[in-house]
Amino acid sequence: MSTVTDLTTETFADAIKEPGLTVVDFWAPWCGPCRQMAPQFEKAAALRPDYRFTKVNIDDEPALAQAFEVRSIPTLAVIKDGQLLGMAPGAVAADQLIEALDRVAA
Repeated sequence: MSTVTDLTTETFADAIKEPGLTVVDFWAPWCGPCRQMAPQFEKAAALRPDYRFTKVNIDDEPALAQAFEVRSIPTLAVIKDGQLLGMAPGAVAADQLIEALDRVAA
């Protein structure tokens, strides 16, 4: 069972307004670095089930990518209690992601 939720324009606002930490992976199926990042993102989600890990396919949801000014993929957005804390482009290893998330969650 995946602990990563796919978000759409219709589900995005409700998903990020929940209290706590939400991580959004902006990606596309044709993107090589995105495919490399996917198992790391899944691993991080499995290791931190108290955080919400979500994905937005920019091909299916271009309005969300535009709203967040996504210029390259993968791009991760970190949202805490409905507020955007920051965004970072590029693939990252699960342990590095968890370390960064634990710092901002505290």
